[in-house]
Amino acid sequence: MAHGGGADVMACKQEEEEVENKAAWLLGIKTLKIQPYHLPPLGSLDVKVRIKALGICGSDVHHFKTMRCASFVVKKPMVIGHECAGIIEEVGSEVKSLAVGDRVALEPGISCRRCNLCKEGRYNLCPEMKFFGSPPTNGSLANKVVHPANLCFKLPDNVSLEEGAMCEPLSVGVHACRRAQIGPETNVLIMGAGPIGLITLLVSRAFGAPRVVIVDVDDRRLSIAKNLGADEIIHVSTNIQDVDEEVIKIQDAMGSGIDVSFDCVGYNKTMTTALNATQSGGKVCLIGLALTEMTVPLTPSAAREVDVIGIFRYRNTWPLCIKFLKSGKIDVKPLITHRFRFSQEEVEQAFETSAGGGNAIKKANLSMWKDTSLKSAGGDNSCLELALSARIAPFDDGTASTAFTEFRKASSC
Repeated sequence: MAHGGGADVMACKQEEEEVENKAAWLLGIKTLKIQPYHLPPLGSLDVKVRIKALGICGSDVHHFKTMRCASFVVKKPMVIGHECAGIIEEVGSEVKSLAVGDRVALEPGISCRRCNLCKEGRYNLCPEMKFFGSPPTNGSLANKVVHPANLCFKLPDNVSLEEGAMCEPLSVGVHACRRAQIGPETNVLIMGAGPIGLITLLVSRAFGAPRVVIVDVDDRRLSIAKNLGADEIIHVSTNIQDVDEEVIKIQDAMGSGIDVSFDCVGYNKTMTTALNATQSGGKVCLIGLALTEMTVPLTPSAAREVDVIGIFRYRNTWPLCIKFLKSGKIDVKPLITHRFRFSQEEVEQAFETSAGGGNAIKKANLSMWKDTSLKSAGGDNSCLELALSARIAPFDDGTASTAFTEFRKASSC
């Protein structure tokens, strides 16, 4: 049966109605509890989505460990999570583009659509942004959420819900490559072979970058980067005194000028290396924001007209991400490394794994499915298969399921 088939939708809907909506609530430092979650009323332009796939982001981990991420502070219990995909259960009276049973990926940020930034198309910078799982807005690690229909993007038949949930981190790379104007004549350096570094590698290739060099302190991550298509991988130290020597090594590995450097970490050393390695007239794009302040050689870089570009989330990226996934131009499946059941015990384990690093490269997943023997696949032929193709999602009754959880190590995110 095709995705969203009537019988499957009715069966899933009936099962859903019998179970109280629940979510993973962050109650304190390293304290998560699966508790009831009452949804807001469905607006005329909203849809109700049963979440079937959800990843744990680095910001989720920061909230879990410290109850804050940068300037965002958790002051009261909050539902966590924002990387998600699911199945539409109900549509508002004015929604025409989506229907019950559609499989969708959710863009997590709701902007005001009235301020100058929104009107200019830079809605990711909206000062009134309400973003899933960013205080004080509740997130999407729940059985169901209500969300604007225009922020839910229908998935093609050959793109799984699991992959659909990966549109969120993939969007970071797409937005960065757009801002940096990556193309067939752009040689790219990536600082950091963590989750976002690896995604930036994949997106740079999809944008046509002919040569990509990636740098990290972890040989295991570098090996993954090589397997994903990096032309050269370079192991570096954490000592900032080694920058000059390492810049020479990086430039030699590139073989020609470095047009764009992506700092996917955000430390003094990584940014200094990126600035010094980039050729005159090039660009350095800061994606990773590990530190709120950095001391870097900005004046010499400015004298060489090296442009520094900031990245904050994304805008208008989901359609392109879905096209990349549908065409196979980008394959995100190798980035998913861990799966957990959506139960109190395993939700905690998933976040602890993400927070500690462990052996995860990119994503760990929480799922709430009834039968873990089924394999994730693009085809969704039953309610159980729909659940299993999720990256992280709580299943209706909280029984065994497969899930994923994204994690980012601060040292190489």
